[in-house]
Amino acid sequence: MQIWEIIKAAILGIIEGITEWLPISSTGHMILADEFIRLNVSDAFKEMFFVVIQLGAILAVLVLYFHKLNPFSPKKSAGEKKETFSLWGKVIVACIPAAVIGLLFDEKIDELFYNYITVAITLILYGVLFIVIENRNKSRAPKVNALADLSYQTALFIGMFQVLSLIPGTSRSGATILGAILIGTSRYVAAEFTFFLAIPVMFGASLLKIVKFGFDFSGSEIAILLTGMVVAFAVSVFAIKFLMGYIKKHDFKAFGWYRIALGVIVVGYFLLKQFVF
Repeated sequence: MQIWEIIKAAILGIIEGITEWLPISSTGHMILADEFIRLNVSDAFKEMFFVVIQLGAILAVLVLYFHKLNPFSPKKSAGEKKETFSLWGKVIVACIPAAVIGLLFDEKIDELFYNYITVAITLILYGVLFIVIENRNKSRAPKVNALADLSYQTALFIGMFQVLSLIPGTSRSGATILGAILIGTSRYVAAEFTFFLAIPVMFGASLLKIVKFGFDFSGSEIAILLTGMVVAFAVSVFAIKFLMGYIKKHDFKAFGWYRIALGVIVVGYFLLKQFVF
């Protein structure tokens, strides 16, 4: 029995590692995955697992961008170190809106919106928006082509878009990338800044879930959690590299079409389950 739970955790880690960084909603995929890959654990542990597993994904960002994010690197000049501190300042500013709203209304948001109808609607809605905005931007040159050119005001605006991702199915990366592109950043800058925003957001969310759950884990729960995190880390490395390579030559419309298709599948599956089974 234990080995099957480890295998399930590994599969969920793969799903998390891919969907956390691509703008296709990790929550939407996890809701579907939970229908077919049911962990034999308590509801409280499962709720915590689906959040804390993201720590593995975050470690991938820290590893891949360690030099860029490290303001104390001896390989950086004084100016580069100052620029790195400034980048962290912008990340913190951008995290404030979602942190405030999340802390105040996290349980209420889950109570009202954590259901397949909301997830399906947001999957389709933001899928359409990706297609519309990319078509709109075809003839427009981005105003911000480097992270150093990103102002604190622009960072705050992107952070406001991140608030939308508190609604399940929106996709944190999807909301912030769309917002960043709308206000004039390049796709590459939008994606990178989204990765960096995830660091404090996910660490904070994971810490809250662990504190809420408590630190009294059984041996099997620790094994399941660590498996999910390690696999999510390894898969995230490849997912991030893929996305950054992909957007050098392509736009985000393919992800928009994928979201629409997934939203339709979510609606179809749960309606079928409700009326047939």
